[in-house]
Amino acid sequence: MHEQTLAIHAGYDKDTQRTMAVPIYQTTAYEFRNTDHAANLFALKELGNIYTRLMNPTTDVFEKRFAALEGGAAAVGTASGMAAIFYAIANVAEAGDNIIVAKQVYGGTTTLTGHTLKRFGIEARYFDVKNPAQLEDLIDEKTKIILFESITNPSIDVADLDAIVVIANKYNILTCVDNTVATPILCKPLEYGCDLTVHSASKYTTGQGLAIGGIIVERENLAEKIKGNARYAHFNEPDESYHGLVYSDLPLPLFTLRVRLALLRDLGAAPSPFNSWLYIQGIETLPLRMRQHSSSALAVAKFLEKHPKVKKVNYPGLQSDPNYEVGQKYFKGGHSGLLSFEVEDLATAKRIADSMEIFSLVVNIGDSKSIITHPASTTHQQLSKQELVDAGVPEGLIRLSIGLEDTQDLIDDLTKALG
Repeated sequence: MHEQTLAIHAGYDKDTQRTMAVPIYQTTAYEFRNTDHAANLFALKELGNIYTRLMNPTTDVFEKRFAALEGGAAAVGTASGMAAIFYAIANVAEAGDNIIVAKQVYGGTTTLTGHTLKRFGIEARYFDVKNPAQLEDLIDEKTKIILFESITNPSIDVADLDAIVVIANKYNILTCVDNTVATPILCKPLEYGCDLTVHSASKYTTGQGLAIGGIIVERENLAEKIKGNARYAHFNEPDESYHGLVYSDLPLPLFTLRVRLALLRDLGAAPSPFNSWLYIQGIETLPLRMRQHSSSALAVAKFLEKHPKVKKVNYPGLQSDPNYEVGQKYFKGGHSGLLSFEVEDLATAKRIADSMEIFSLVVNIGDSKSIITHPASTTHQQLSKQELVDAGVPEGLIRLSIGLEDTQDLIDDLTKALG
């Protein structure tokens, strides 16, 4: 099926009542037929619902539908985008290991990988996403995953997926792409050989800022890379916490299965059924919305590019942007609704952000309503001045998330604010 059809139908076999809308299964637990049925479920001899912390019929539709759009083998929902990133890392790394992360990532990802995980004994090493060759000098036998964004937030750089995948596969290391800004509508990293994608479903997936959630998707045949791979011994050895289960022996997508059976079981950052239902509603219109977000963002970027008070505009849809060629290679149908631009200094940036009427001053993206953010004083406030420079977030940078309002109204709002 084509993308728009998958967005509306994938993952849902109508229930016994033949409901057109996916039901909300707002339940904590499920009744077993008998003790043998319960034992078989816990032993994985049968697949089925045990407890909503592990699985839920509404969340199951969300996971299957999202995986279908991404072109993946399976997915697992989480309670937030940050939980998805943490689980992707925690599923492969332990104390004494290291991970490699792009310098140009969301500020929360930087603090998670550079500070919180450090207390777990996991070292983060950073590379410039514009220079993948740096990876060669950072990899060693303890490297477990390479994490980066398909389009970075807020520096708006596009990752060269092919170049990163070649190096990762050379050393048999998993790649994980945060594809939140692009969504699977505009970019499908798994088609270029990336192993995993993570998303904050709180952004474009819901599309109206209604719910916090995340998701992890694994590519087809990922098990072949993990099976027998010394870097991921715990997938190839008996899991004593699950009856000696060896994940690599299972004829199932094993990365997301282990997230479900080990991390959701023990850490519990699972999505609520109601939130999963909200994501399903958002997915139905995601292809249409991403085209409009992208079209409006390009028009706004072209306006800003010509404005005398704007020093620089970051948007890969602009032919003048250094990411234009790589963006043309990996993005289809647009370049999302996120852009950033630089003005003279911190005071000017704050004045502009405070002067908007239609744009709301909010630390979110991917909403139907347009949003303006000053990253250096909000989402990236915790970074040092050097870390801000490394992340591509100078003090005069302003981030815009272009919504679904009339494009000319947005341009008029910016015109007044820029003065």
